[in-house]
Amino acid sequence: MSEKLLVVRDLSISFAGIKAVQHLSFDMEPGEIVGLIGPNGSGKSTTVNMISGTYVPDAGTIEFNGRELTRRDSIASRSRMGIGRTFQTPRPFGNLSVRDNIYSILLQRYGFREAQGKADEILELSKLMHLADAPASKLSIEKRKWMDLARVLATEPKLIMMDEVMAGLNPNEMLESFEFIREINRRGITVLFIEHVMRAVVSVCMRVIVLNEGKFLYGGAPNDALNDPTVVAAYIGGGKLDA
Repeated sequence: MSEKLLVVRDLSISFAGIKAVQHLSFDMEPGEIVGLIGPNGSGKSTTVNMISGTYVPDAGTIEFNGRELTRRDSIASRSRMGIGRTFQTPRPFGNLSVRDNIYSILLQRYGFREAQGKADEILELSKLMHLADAPASKLSIEKRKWMDLARVLATEPKLIMMDEVMAGLNPNEMLESFEFIREINRRGITVLFIEHVMRAVVSVCMRVIVLNEGKFLYGGAPNDALNDPTVVAAYIGGGKLDA
């Protein structure tokens, strides 16, 4: 049995003959923040969808917390195991308050009083307490993304896959989000950080995995990736990537 939290081996999937991910292998240690980056169409979101259970791979294996996942492990069962994810476009219950969006998830695990207490803890952590009674549909883009993370925290994950949480944020909002992600990680949660904003990747990630055309291209330190010729060529065909 592996001591790593996540082990992906030789993962492949095709759609209508198009190879979206090809023979992808990587792993993650508990407590890491790892960036999963690459040009549009490189297979990042498809990889997340296979790990979360949305897609069933054509070949390869995924092991989480020492257990090999199978097609019988649904999205819900993987969530119970500790696999959480956000979406590029947050999907809150817009007719519910921010608090009730979190509380409704906690009620699946806890009684009313304990769920209320844990909801307050998550609201404090995510700095959303002052918006607790606001309708989720009225939140700004930044706060909606934070609430999406708060809802995942309510599932008590071991791993959160964050899919482009920086998209649409201004520089100040990004800085606030960097600290929120670091605080989540300080609480022992491993993070797979799927992102296009290189400044964010360099700021929060311990290492990066670069995909291109569905294949593993590079693995190493974020700053080194910015100057790696193969990574630069995949993104812009030459020159230099800026953080």
